Amino acid sequence: MSSQEEQFDVVVIGAGISGLSLAKFYLDIHPDCRLAILDRDHFVGGKWNSRRGYDQFWTQWSFGFAEFSDTPMPRPPEEDLYYEFFKAKYTTQYLENYSTSHSFNDQTLRDRIKFGIEVKSVMKADGEWALSTESVDTATLCVFHASKLVVASGLTSEPFVPALPGKEKFNGPIIHQEKFGSSDILKSLDVKNVCVLGGGKSSADMVYEAVSAGKKLTWILKANDTTGPGFLVSPKGKGPYKNAFEMGSTRAAATFTPSPLAEETWWTRFLHSSRIGTSLTSSFWAAVDKDLRKEADYEHRENVGGFQKLSPHTPIFWQNGTGGLLNHSDFFNLIAQNVEVYCADISTLDRNVLCLQSGEEIPCDAILCGTGWVPSLQFFSREQKVELGLPHARSDETPAEQASWAELEATADKTVLSRFPLLAGPPSFFHKSVIHTPYRLYNLIAPLSDIGTDQSIVFIGHIIVGNYFLGVEAQSIWATAYLDRKLTLPDAKERQKEVALTTAWCRRRYLTNGEKGIFISFDLVGYTDRLLKQLGLKTHRKGWFRNWFEPCKQSNFRDLKNEYIGKYEKPSSVPIANGAG
Repeated sequence: MSSQEEQFDVVVIGAGISGLSLAKFYLDIHPDCRLAILDRDHFVGGKWNSRRGYDQFWTQWSFGFAEFSDTPMPRPPEEDLYYEFFKAKYTTQYLENYSTSHSFNDQTLRDRIKFGIEVKSVMKADGEWALSTESVDTATLCVFHASKLVVASGLTSEPFVPALPGKEKFNGPIIHQEKFGSSDILKSLDVKNVCVLGGGKSSADMVYEAVSAGKKLTWILKANDTTGPGFLVSPKGKGPYKNAFEMGSTRAAATFTPSPLAEETWWTRFLHSSRIGTSLTSSFWAAVDKDLRKEADYEHRENVGGFQKLSPHTPIFWQNGTGGLLNHSDFFNLIAQNVEVYCADISTLDRNVLCLQSGEEIPCDAILCGTGWVPSLQFFSREQKVELGLPHARSDETPAEQASWAELEATADKTVLSRFPLLAGPPSFFHKSVIHTPYRLYNLIAPLSDIGTDQSIVFIGHIIVGNYFLGVEAQSIWATAYLDRKLTLPDAKERQKEVALTTAWCRRRYLTNGEKGIFISFDLVGYTDRLLKQLGLKTHRKGWFRNWFEPCKQSNFRDLKNEYIGKYEKPSSVPIANGAG
C-alpha cells in the first residue's frame, strides 16, 4: 500500500498538555512555522481528554495551578471544588477552549492537530525526521517529514495490563483505567461485584466511583513484587495556605527536599549537609508522614475487612510507591465501611470468579485495572532508544557503554551521598527489579547524542511531577531555545556527568520510582527555576518574602514570553553560556 507524504517544519507527537504547551510557545516565537500535532486519540487533552474522563475523576492540582500562564482558567462552581481541587472535566474544557482560542497565521492549535493518527516508526535521514503513521480509522498510511521533532506523548498513554491467567474463561470485562471513562461498566445491571487491581491513585478513584454507584467492591493489592499501596494524602492546608498543594509549591517548602536540581545555598547546605540540618529535615518529613497516617487511621478505623492493608510500606519522604491527593471528605470512611481489601496475588480467573493464590475465591463480574503505564515510546527502535537515551534493555548496550555509564553513575553516587547524607540511610523497602535503563536526557529534555549536532529533537512532559502545567511550560521555553540553538551548552563530558548525577540522585532519593530517572515529585520548583536560570530569565521571581513563601504558580510565568522575545529575538541576540544552573 502506498503512503501519502506531508511536509512540515515541526511535528509534535501528542495533543495533551505538554504537546499544546510546546506548540503554543514555539508558534509564539515562529508564528509562520508549519507545525503539525499528531495524536492517536480523537480528542484534545491526552490523559485529560473527554473520552477518558468520568464523574469522580478529579485533578491533583488546585485552582490557579491548572492553566497556562497566558490564559487563566475560569473558576469551577463551588459544588465541584474541594479545598480548591476540582473535577477533571474543567481541565478538559479548559484544554479544548485553549486549543481553539490560540491562532497563528490563521490556524488555531486545534486546526493543526491531526486526530486518529498513530505513529508507527520514526527515522532520521539527511537532516530530516520521517514519521511513518497509520490512521486508526481507515488504516491509511502517511509519512510526515519535518526538520524538528517534539515527542510529547506523555507517560500515561500506554496502559500496562497484567497477565491474568484464565482471562479467556472470564465472563466479564477487564478494563484499564485508560478506558474506564469511556465505558458504561458501572451502569450495567449485570455487574454487581467489581474487583479493582492496583494500589495507586487511579485505583482509589475507580474504587470510590464504583462504591458510589452501588457496586460490591473488592480491592486487590499485589502481595509480591510490589512497592505496596500508595499514599492517599489529605488535601488540607495549614496557616495561610488553602491546601497541601499550595504549601508544597513554595520555595521555602522545596528547600526541605534534598535535590541537585535546586540552587545550592547556605540554607540548603545547612539542611542537607549538616547533622543539625538533616535532623531538622528528618523531623519535618516525619511530622508530615505522621499527620497523613493519623488522618487515614489505617490501624484502628472500623472496617469490613483489610482496611489496614492500605497503609503505605515506606514513609512519604521516600515515595517508593505511587500516591496522590484525596478529593473526597468521606473517602476513608466509605472505603472502610464498604470495601474488602486483600493483599494477595491472583491465581486464576474463572467465569465469574477471581481466585487468589491464598485460596480465596472472590465473586467478580468485572475487573478494573489501575495497574500503571509504560512509556509511550513504542515507535522508536531498540537502536534509537540507546542512541537517544530512552529506557532500553541494558543488554542492548555494548559492554563499553555499560561500563562507561556504571563508572559515571558510581562517581555521581559518591557526590550525592556527600551532599545529601540523609539519602544514605533509607528505611527497609522493597526494591522492584529493573531491567531497563533510566531516561538519560540532558535537563530531562534533550538527548545527549542530539546536542551539538542539528539539535532537532526534544522530549516534553516525560517527567513525573505534581504540577504538570508548570513543569511542561518551563520545558517548552527551554526546548524552544534549544531547538533554535540559542544556548551554549556544556561540553559532552560535563553533560554526561550531569545526567549521571540526576540518575544517581533520583535512584537514592525515590528508591524504586527513582530508577526511571524522571521522578521529581517534590523537586519541581527547583527544576523550573534551574531551566529558567539557564535561559537567563527572571520575571517569574518576586520580592524576597513572596519569592520564598508564596506558591509558585503559572501566573508567575506571565511575562516570560515577552522577556524571552526581548532577550533572544533581537537582531543582536547571541547564544548565552549555559552552566549547570
